[in-house]
Amino acid sequence: MHETERHRIILSAVQDRPIVTVIDLCNLTGVSEATIRRDIATLHMQKKLRRVRGGAEAISPPQFVGLAGRPFAINETMRIKEKQAIARAAVTLCDDGDAIIINGGTTTFQMVHPLASRRMQVFTNSFPIAEHLLKHSKNTIMLSGGTIYREQNIILSPFDNDVTRNFCARRMFMGAQGLGPLGLMETDPLLIQAETKLIGQADELIVLADSSKFDQRSSLVLCPLSRITTVITDEGIPDKAAAMLDAAGVNLIVAQAGAAQEVGAAS
Repeated sequence: MHETERHRIILSAVQDRPIVTVIDLCNLTGVSEATIRRDIATLHMQKKLRRVRGGAEAISPPQFVGLAGRPFAINETMRIKEKQAIARAAVTLCDDGDAIIINGGTTTFQMVHPLASRRMQVFTNSFPIAEHLLKHSKNTIMLSGGTIYREQNIILSPFDNDVTRNFCARRMFMGAQGLGPLGLMETDPLLIQAETKLIGQADELIVLADSSKFDQRSSLVLCPLSRITTVITDEGIPDKAAAMLDAAGVNLIVAQAGAAQEVGAAS
């Protein structure tokens, strides 16, 4: 990742949260601690942030605290071919007339293109997913209520009595921050709270995760592997990760990024 792009992510992160740790920034950018420390020192000298022990903080602390995680605009440019193939494979699991939930994310966003010719009931917490499907499809769209988080382009509500509880879906499609032996991982407690509600409204949970997600970890577990019905990923999935899913009884679909049609492998 180029220095200019790293600096943009770092400055965005410190505007979202009071203090951002070096480890947080390593996870956001995918570079080493030494590189992040140099970046923080540079931005500190430029008076764009304030260096603190173990991380950085904004010169003017944010009044509205955002979510942990890399911004949507950055994520959507990464591993795009893999995400498109994974999304195509996901839509083949749907039939016209189905009620589905699509959680916000850059991989799930790629589902909007093959969904353009479908007619389903789609519940989403993603503003860009809802907007695209409203403009380019005949699907019925329902949005969750709550606060719009601009960086991630999702809508989250902290309340239990929101519209989420009134929608029942055959399948929920969602991305992941990381996927490991303990289950599906996320980075922010508010995301965990909102996504747990959504998962509870679906019969099946389908996780869309490119192969890099099997190398990523977080301190927060959203749900165990036993709750996941199917994982759709790309050909880069490590053998160890495939064996982990098989042992947990999770169906695995491997999508070929270079092919017009995806290839599925059921465990």
